[in-house]
Amino acid sequence: MSSATNTTLKSERAGRPAVTPRGAARTGRAHPGRSDWTAFVLLTAPTLIGLGLFKYVAIGWSFLLSLSDARGTIALGHWVGLENYRRLLSDQAFRASLVQILLFTVFIVPLTFAVSLGLALLVHRIRRGRALFRTTFLIPAAVSYVAASLLWKMSLFNGLPAGIANTVGGWFGADPVPWLQTTSPPLYWIVLVTLRLWLQVGFYMVLFLAGLQGIPGELYEAAALDGATGRRLLTRITLPLLRNTSVAVLMLLFIAAFQAFDEFYNLFNSGLSGTGTAPVQTPLVHLYNTAMGSQNYGIGSAGAFVLTALIVGVTLIQGRFTGFGRSGE
Repeated sequence: MSSATNTTLKSERAGRPAVTPRGAARTGRAHPGRSDWTAFVLLTAPTLIGLGLFKYVAIGWSFLLSLSDARGTIALGHWVGLENYRRLLSDQAFRASLVQILLFTVFIVPLTFAVSLGLALLVHRIRRGRALFRTTFLIPAAVSYVAASLLWKMSLFNGLPAGIANTVGGWFGADPVPWLQTTSPPLYWIVLVTLRLWLQVGFYMVLFLAGLQGIPGELYEAAALDGATGRRLLTRITLPLLRNTSVAVLMLLFIAAFQAFDEFYNLFNSGLSGTGTAPVQTPLVHLYNTAMGSQNYGIGSAGAFVLTALIVGVTLIQGRFTGFGRSGE
């Protein structure tokens, strides 16, 4: 038995509190030493410096550019205050892009939500091979939007008789269609919608699957004993218990829709500023053309903050109505 243990036993027998000898192990929460703080700073400093320099400093600089007349330069110069914001909001092309993105959002969000939920319900019912189907539907989410846009533009819907879409249509006697150039009716929306569905459905399906797997099976068994089947199980158990997941998916879909850029730019792009004749433009495409094509970085920066405020406002309104983030939900 060690000397420290003998000292403790003797103290307890004598009715005195035990005294921990110097050098013995101490209990309790250990305080970080200087070496720990040094290691922490060395490990986190590169990330914090890069994040601050390339994100927060860039955001602050962009805000200052939005308050100055920055044409052909990113240097701060002649201050114009809110003039860039006024000019941007009075621009008919920018307001038209806002209307177009709102229409696109109203259509693509519920469609993606419904398809993702439907696929999740179907895959969740599968007992064998569920991982295979889940992986198969999730793979497109890892594909670059640029690569997928070029695939849709140059292979599936290229407008040539040998294109995949026109080849399939030819099997049923349809004539070749220039999908991206046809504006009446606007067939280019088929290209845009199918592309976004293919890229996004798998990701949101996995989110719904995670929510479905969190629903206790005993609830379905108890409901089945009461005679509930099919649609009643869906409306009385599945959808109510998927509420938080559904709200999160809707919020992500709204944000992604307002940030649409890659597919619109690459499908209709014909040069650095060749999207001016595109049949449809999103706000980000319009701002990109303003900043990179017209070299007006002041208005481009102002548009970035206007769009950010719009996204934040829509997200807050949606969270207000759906109760996202409330305790007890």
